Amino acid sequence: MTANLSPITHLPEWVPSAVRLYLSHTESGRSLRDIARAEGVHASTVLRQVRRFENRRDDLLVECALGRLRQSDTRLPLIGDGGPDAPPPPCEETLDAEARRVLPRLAEEGALLVVAPDMERAVVLRDGASGTVRLAVLDRPVAEAFALRDWIACVQAGRVLRYELTTTGRAALRRLVQGDDPQASTLRASEDDECRGTRPITVESPVTALARRRDKDGKPFLTPDLVAAAERLREDFETAQTGPRVTQDWERLLTGPQKSVGGSSRGASGARNRVLMALAELGPGLADMALRCCCFMEGLETAERHMGWSARSGKIVLRIALLRLQRHYETLGDAGKMIG
Repeated sequence: MTANLSPITHLPEWVPSAVRLYLSHTESGRSLRDIARAEGVHASTVLRQVRRFENRRDDLLVECALGRLRQSDTRLPLIGDGGPDAPPPPCEETLDAEARRVLPRLAEEGALLVVAPDMERAVVLRDGASGTVRLAVLDRPVAEAFALRDWIACVQAGRVLRYELTTTGRAALRRLVQGDDPQASTLRASEDDECRGTRPITVESPVTALARRRDKDGKPFLTPDLVAAAERLREDFETAQTGPRVTQDWERLLTGPQKSVGGSSRGASGARNRVLMALAELGPGLADMALRCCCFMEGLETAERHMGWSARSGKIVLRIALLRLQRHYETLGDAGKMIG
């Protein structure tokens, strides 16, 4: 094989070992035997990993991730799409933070990550009681890194591609949920071995869990319209994160929401204003519970502990908050909905 004139020499630490071997062979032009000697393994082992990864290059996100790695190292044009000014691959700290935020949403039943070749961001969607609900939005380079690490796999190709969480992705999520080392970058490139023998894990919001509960009369603890109100708040919350990189101090609102400033109902700024308006309508206490459980995805026990409340009181407060939130949205009507 002819060696590439501009071999890749520096890769982020999160890049899986199979990808490193593949790029060493295809981009740097090293022979399989040379790589095997350096790694201390048989040449057939390297060949299997190289072939296995070669078969994944039909995946758009994987192909673009390789191009992004190549561009960030050599400043050559990006494979697939983009150009010299395309964003570089995410650092490990950013990738870990996004994994903690996005993977639990993607693990929800029926959730899919949706992306198109011309989209700058990917979206996690799920069919809800009131239609399709947006669970999370993430930058395209992060979605590519998820695919490169085999955390997500394409289940439907076409003009719009759809991805599901893989067994490897659930293993990574399990490590996040278990909190092996929350202060360190623990999501290393050893997913292939660590995903073996693990049971599927599903992380759902407290609202989804409460919606399945029934009272003594067999009625749902949370009716579909209350679930829809919670999903609407979370959708606005997620959309508010996609605007210009100006951090919103959501933690500050946990001590008492402030009135929103006026502005357009479009885009991230409009979504942020709608969240602020909703929290202001709820007031302290109810707003804390709604923000923690609907947006931060805290469990009821965790929220009760943070708020200093007695056990099993959180579900009652959350239902009261959702009742008021539902009335708030009914008062706004279509004017308060997200456009597009």
